Amino acid sequence: MKKGLLIIDRGSREREASEELDVICEGIKAKRDYNFVDYCFLEVEPPYIEDGIEKCLKQDLDSLTIVPYFLYPGKKVKIAVTDVMKFQKDTKVKFVVTKPMSMHKTLVDIVHNRIETTLKENNIDLPKKEVDVMVIGHGSKDPNAQLSLDYILNGLREQYRNVSRCWLEIEQPDIFAGIEKCEKDEPKVLVIVFYFLHEGAHVKNDINNDLLPALEKSSIKKSLITKHLGTDENMIDLIIERAKEVESAN
Repeated sequence: MKKGLLIIDRGSREREASEELDVICEGIKAKRDYNFVDYCFLEVEPPYIEDGIEKCLKQDLDSLTIVPYFLYPGKKVKIAVTDVMKFQKDTKVKFVVTKPMSMHKTLVDIVHNRIETTLKENNIDLPKKEVDVMVIGHGSKDPNAQLSLDYILNGLREQYRNVSRCWLEIEQPDIFAGIEKCEKDEPKVLVIVFYFLHEGAHVKNDINNDLLPALEKSSIKKSLITKHLGTDENMIDLIIERAKEVESAN
């Protein structure tokens, strides 16, 4: 039985997004017995969903596992799933769709690893209970986005002194308000987590356009910034776990 896996990413014009997805696809191939693994984009840049499905169907597959590669549930995920399932009626290849990456313990572990790595790289040897953490998310009008980020924060709270969140856009608190809140907690060190999948424009430019002035204005003496979630080895494992869930159920 020939199996394939197709990752649907939101889409980015930044080459780093495609490069990271290439690494993730290779990692999945190395760990699982898929005959074909590839990615496509919901919007912004090709290959779009129709391109990805067309390429998959040329591989003579029996089944195709489709992975909405999003950190939040909501409108974008629903659109991606709806768009991809339009092609099911025209093929005998069986489509199964995973849950997005949200609300999973492995994602908490990935964020925790990013924090630990950043502390180690900066030679900070404080106990975790003396470290403050602020997670910056993208922002969404969907209430499930807030719930999914709260899941991450709740998974971190037992280990760190203070854990808070803010948003790049759309929602409140914004980055300036987030830093003001952290400032009031008087942290010995503040670790700021970039809760984004790719090193796209948001990570490269947009966050820092607000974050750097906010930090300069504050009295916080020591702040560190993690890398985005990117190609963490555990992210590959999370995709595989999500795929196993739906494949076992079908």
